[in-house]
Amino acid sequence: MNRDEIPPGTLYLLILKTLARFGELHGYEIAESIQQASDDVLQVEEGSLYPALQRMLIKGWVTAEWGVTAGNRRARYYQLTASGRKQLERELSDFERVMGAIARVIQTA
Repeated sequence: MNRDEIPPGTLYLLILKTLARFGELHGYEIAESIQQASDDVLQVEEGSLYPALQRMLIKGWVTAEWGVTAGNRRARYYQLTASGRKQLERELSDFERVMGAIARVIQTA
């Protein structure tokens, strides 16, 4: 099956929504959850995911704590903050507005 790049401008939205849905996750779990929810169409690359999570930490949208995975590996677990929940609402609103505009353009063609 072909996998596609994450559409530009949607990575924060996908990460925030995944954390809102599942709670505390480490990076690999976030990437896997996005891939599974998209029926293996979207794949979040490590080189995009971790820098995005770091930016989200700086913005205060997520918090992170070190923990141990089920496989006994050390990992950083991320959790949504109140600010992150507000940002998720903004990201969803922006996404819906843009998708609506794209749909209108496609339908009038």
